[in-house]
Amino acid sequence: METRRALLVDAFTAEPLAGNPAGVVPDAEGLSDGQLAAVAAELGASETAFLTDGDDAADDRLRYFSPTTEVDLCGHATIATYGSLFAEGAIDGGERTLRTNVGDLAVAVDDDGTVWMRQQAPSVEVVDVDAGRLGEALGVDPAALRDVGADLPVAVASTGLPFLVVPVNFLERLGEADPDDAAVERLSEEFDVAGVYAFTFDALDADSTLHGRAFVPSLGIAEDPVTGTASGAVGGYLRHVDAFDGDEPDEFRFEQGHFLDRPGHVRVRVGGDGVRVGGRASVALDGEIRIPDDEDDEILEA
Repeated sequence: METRRALLVDAFTAEPLAGNPAGVVPDAEGLSDGQLAAVAAELGASETAFLTDGDDAADDRLRYFSPTTEVDLCGHATIATYGSLFAEGAIDGGERTLRTNVGDLAVAVDDDGTVWMRQQAPSVEVVDVDAGRLGEALGVDPAALRDVGADLPVAVASTGLPFLVVPVNFLERLGEADPDDAAVERLSEEFDVAGVYAFTFDALDADSTLHGRAFVPSLGIAEDPVTGTASGAVGGYLRHVDAFDGDEPDEFRFEQGHFLDRPGHVRVRVGGDGVRVGGRASVALDGEIRIPDDEDDEILEA
């Protein structure tokens, strides 16, 4: 039976067993959709990135699978892929063009191993959602949502993968969140988003812009420890709503994952040329996985 190299790589952290783990298959050439899905399910990470060669217009092609479905774009799995390739010397620093299901994106690696992923231009749409309904879905006191709602509205934001962005007043309230997965899925379906990103400016670290939590049960992920695609979208959201009254920092620092004991940090830059999300990566596991034969499943009918 054929084997391929497979890694588990922790993204948005320089330390192993922190941040957000992603599967990485650095050579996925020739594997079918069914084989990709089977490998992702076996590795069990929230997403696994499968790397193949690009073409004349792109250096590389990446596809992303959760344990249950293909995902069009995944920031932390992208950071994990290029961070691990750079660490082992498979690629040099500098910029590369990456082809994804949402189009071609630029990826750059700094000399210290920080990977920067350029996302699509942000789109932000303020939406009207009852605080009581949101609070019930997230397991958060609705008063914690109403308290900031006048200045920071709920919105659908996207830089390739849309999220419902929900501000919360204090870290204590955000930490108490106990989402109803079915209710979050209904919200996700209604607003055509991947999930809900709830955040507060009441962060743990003084140099952090905010603390966030991402709930994505529609993709089989009750809570994503540290998410790059959502962070890029939230960076666009902060600029759209003028969250800093014209005194916006050059770079945001988002902390996430602490309530899952997987702390990580995402760097976000929002400029006239779009949104860039950056972070480090650390390889936690490097091995081989056996690839199932590419055969149609036998379906038993009564």
